[in-house]
Amino acid sequence: MVGSEAKSITRFDELKVGDRITVEHLVQVGSQKWKTATTGTVVRTERAHHGLHFHRAVDEKTYSDVILLELPDGELSSITVDEFTVIRRAD
Repeated sequence: MVGSEAKSITRFDELKVGDRITVEHLVQVGSQKWKTATTGTVVRTERAHHGLHFHRAVDEKTYSDVILLELPDGELSSITVDEFTVIRRAD
């Protein structure tokens, strides 16, 4: 990453309600995948606890970081953040 590009990236734990951001992420439906960017205002961030589809160790906890965005048209969209997601402050 180029120096100026690295500075524009925001970490999940730095987000605050009301921040305007662009999230670049990978969408997968079945075997199809595509990259997309979603721009909106942060309504809420949360670390969601969830179960897995098969039984594992009782004390194993699984979490996902989720951003709830309000899009410009008022629609709400939730985005699950993974290691490939890029979050940038929008102008």
